[in-house]
Amino acid sequence: MLNDRQELQAISAVAPQRAGALTLLTLAAGFVMAMIDVTAVNTALSDIATDLRVPLSGLVWVVDGYTLTFAALLLAGGALGDRFGARNAYLAGLGIFLLGSVLCALAPDGVSLTAARLLQGAGAAVFLPSSLSLLTHTFDDDKVRARMVGTWSAMVATASAAGPLAGGILVHAFGWRSVFWVNVPIGLLGIVLALRLIRPVPPQPRPLPLASHLLGMLALAGLSFVLIEGPVLGWLSAPVLGALAATLAVAGTLAWRERRAAHPLLPRALFATPAFAAVNGTGFFINLGVFGQLFLLSLYLQQRGAGALGTGLSLLPMMAAFIAGNFSSGRITSRVGMRKPLLGGLSVGAAMGLVLLALAWTVPDVPFGVLLAVIVVMNLGVGVAIPAMTASALQVAGKAHANSAAAALNANRQIGALVGVALMGSLLHALPAWDARLPAGFLAVALAFALAWRLVYRHVHV
Repeated sequence: MLNDRQELQAISAVAPQRAGALTLLTLAAGFVMAMIDVTAVNTALSDIATDLRVPLSGLVWVVDGYTLTFAALLLAGGALGDRFGARNAYLAGLGIFLLGSVLCALAPDGVSLTAARLLQGAGAAVFLPSSLSLLTHTFDDDKVRARMVGTWSAMVATASAAGPLAGGILVHAFGWRSVFWVNVPIGLLGIVLALRLIRPVPPQPRPLPLASHLLGMLALAGLSFVLIEGPVLGWLSAPVLGALAATLAVAGTLAWRERRAAHPLLPRALFATPAFAAVNGTGFFINLGVFGQLFLLSLYLQQRGAGALGTGLSLLPMMAAFIAGNFSSGRITSRVGMRKPLLGGLSVGAAMGLVLLALAWTVPDVPFGVLLAVIVVMNLGVGVAIPAMTASALQVAGKAHANSAAAALNANRQIGALVGVALMGSLLHALPAWDARLPAGFLAVALAFALAWRLVYRHVHV
C-alpha cells in the first residue's frame, strides 16, 4: 500500500506527463488535419475528375494549389506568429483552414475547388510555424524536445498513413466531398484545446516585408504554371515561355531585394552556418520524393481499376511505414544524435528507389505487392530521417529564431512537394504508357533521396 506522500509523488509524476501529452496532441491537431486532407485527396482524384470533369492538369492543380499557398506563405506565417503571438496565429490559421475546407466541400467545379484549396493552404501556412514554435517553447530540455518532435512527427505520419484509407472509406461511403467535411470536427477540437491548454507566447514584433512575400508567392505561382501547364500547352508555347521568363525575373528581383533589405524574409543569422541551408535543401528533396511517389502511385492504382477504397487500402502499408520510422527516430536521435539517422534513413530511401526502378524497368507488369514491399522499406528509412531533419533545423536555429526556422524548413518541404507532384504530372503527360512512367517516376524519387543524402553528408554535423 502507498502512503499519502507516495501517492502525491506518483500523482505529481504522472500529471506533467499527461499535460505534456495533451499539449502535444493539441499542437499536432492542425497539421494532422492538414496531412489527412493531403493524402485523402489523392484517393479521391478519380472521383473528382469524373464528377467535376477535371482533366489531369486540373487534378495536379487541385493537389498543388494547396501546396502553392502553403509554401509561399509559410515565411509570412512565421513572421505573423512573431508579430501577434504564436498562439494567436495558430488559432487564426486553424480558422482559415476550416473555412477553406467547407468551401472545398461545396465546390461546384474544378476552378472553385482549386481556389478553395488555395485558401486551405494559406490557413495551414499560418498555423504550422506557430505549432512548432509553441512546441519549442513548451519543452525546454533538448532531449525532451527531440523526443517530442519525434512524437509530433509520428502523429503527423499516423495521420498521413490513415489519410488514404480514411479517404477511401469516406469517398466510397459518402462521396469525395466528405474528404473535406471531415476536417471540421478535427479543426474545431484543435481550436478548443488550444484555447484551454496552450499558454500565450509573448509577441516578438518584427517588420513584415510584404513586397518580398508577394514576390515569393508570384515566383512559386509562375513555377507551378510552367511545370503543370508545360506538358499541356507545350514547353515552347508562348504562355509557358512567358511564365518562365516572368518567374525568373521575379525570382531575381526577390534575391536582389533580400541581399539589400534591412529586414529580410529570414534572419541572416540563420545562414551563419551551411547546416541550416543544407537541412532546408534536404527537406525539399525528401518531400519531392515522398509526395511525388504518392501522387504517382495513387493514379497508377486508380488507372488499374482500383476504386478509392482499394487505393486507400493499397497505400496504407507504405504510409504506415512512415509511422514506424518516425517513432523509432526520436529514440535513435536522443542516443546517437541527428546526423546518423539522417544519413542512414536517406541511404535506405535512395537504395530502395533504385530497386524500384530496376523492378519496374525489367519486370513486365510487376505485381504491385512486390513494389509495395520495397516501398515499405524505403518509407521506413525516410521516416527515420524526417524527425531528425526537423530537430536539426530547430537546434541550429535556437529558440530566438524558432518561428522563422520552422517556417523556412516547412516552406522548402512544401515547395519540394509542389515540384514533386508537378514533375510526376509532367512525366504522365510525356510518357504514353505505365511501363515507361513507373521507371521514370522511381528514378526521380531515387535521385531526390540521393541528393538529400549528399547535402546531409557534406554540411550537417549535429
